[in-house]
Formats: sequence, C-alpha cells, structure tokens
Amino acid sequence: MDDKDLEILTHFQSNARLTAETLGHEVGLSTPAVQKRLKRLRDTGVIEKEIAVLSPSKLGRSMTVIVQVMLERESRMHLDSFKRRMRSAPAVQQCYYTTGSADFILIVMVEDINEYEAFTQEYFFDESNVNKFVSSIVMDRVKVSLDII
Repeated sequence: MDDKDLEILTHFQSNARLTAETLGHEVGLSTPAVQKRLKRLRDTGVIEKEIAVLSPSKLGRSMTVIVQVMLERESRMHLDSFKRRMRSAPAVQQCYYTTGSADFILIVMVEDINEYEAFTQEYFFDESNVNKFVSSIVMDRVKVSLDII
C-alpha cells in the first residue's frame, strides 16, 4: 500500500459512493488506475465492507446503550457461546471482547427502555454465565464514526 492508496481510502471511507472517476480527480490518478487499486484493496481485505449509515432515530432505534458485561466463567467454550449469541442479537450493533473489568463491551440500539429491558431478560438474566452487567444510556451522539485514516 502506498500514499495514493491511503489518499483513495481517506476519501472512500467517508463516501463509498464516489466514482472511480471522482476519486481519480481527487488523488491525481486515472479512472482505470483507481479501479485497479480499489479492486486490490477489496481483494486483500483492506476494504472489508461497503455499507450505508442509517439514522437510528428515523428507524425507531433512538436509544443507544453501552453495556459492560462480566461473565461468570471464561473458558473458550463459554466465550464462544457468548460471542455467538451477541452476533445473532439484532439489537447489538457492536460487540467487543475486552481486557479490564468487563469481559465484553456492547453497543446496543433499541427503541426504548422497555425494549432494552426485554433484551436484558433474554440475553443477560436468562444466561447463567452472565455474572453482572452495567448499562450506560447514551444522552447525545457526539461523534459516531468508523473512519480509520
């Protein structure tokens, strides 16, 4: 990867709908050169996914909760089981296996407190391996980004 690739990625990560022609004008390369570089960046996994960023509030998901989860047991089997459950939980937007006081940190998007309570019943209270969880309700989305460079 060179400086031109990084320039392309800088523009592309903020707007994946930019055409190769537009990107070429931005970084000083021809359209075919940009297309070739984008293909290589996709094929090598540098570009993992191209997604649309949706408005949570306009889709009825106006409540974000950051949850710290502490497990009772941390064997590979128990960790893998919890990871699988979080991957399949529609309300879980992000899940991180972490060091420190929490085993996992979750970003959960729900409609309201009633939906969050139902979520905690299903995924925490009904799960014998969850020792404790601490919830922080987001008051304001100050910055939301997946930008890396």
